[in-house]
Amino acid sequence: MLDYRLEKTSGILTLEPKGPLTVDDFIALTADVDGYLATHDHLAGLLLSVEHVPGWENFAALVHHMKFVRDHHRRIERVAVLTDNSLVKIAPEIAAHFAHPEFRVFPSGDRVSAVDWLESARG
Repeated sequence: MLDYRLEKTSGILTLEPKGPLTVDDFIALTADVDGYLATHDHLAGLLLSVEHVPGWENFAALVHHMKFVRDHHRRIERVAVLTDNSLVKIAPEIAAHFAHPEFRVFPSGDRVSAVDWLESARG
């Protein structure tokens, strides 16, 4: 299950996984993000608040996740990850080798700094 919010004025997408990710999560997310990107060049940032890796409900959900990343990573300027989980902290370092956005990890209680960093990308 994925909770998300797209702030249209700032162009910041917030993702908060609450359980195993589903195909329906990515269908809804893709529709909303594609709607926004139809009238905007990019998302200013993605704020990922995660304490553990929730996994996927099934293989189809993993495939939809990978398609979302493939189709959107070049249109996201920055990714801020809010976490205190050691395993999650290294994921952005790995992703940075394959994906376009600039990544930065923040302690889970430091949402204000993460949002400030994302917003500073807008110029």
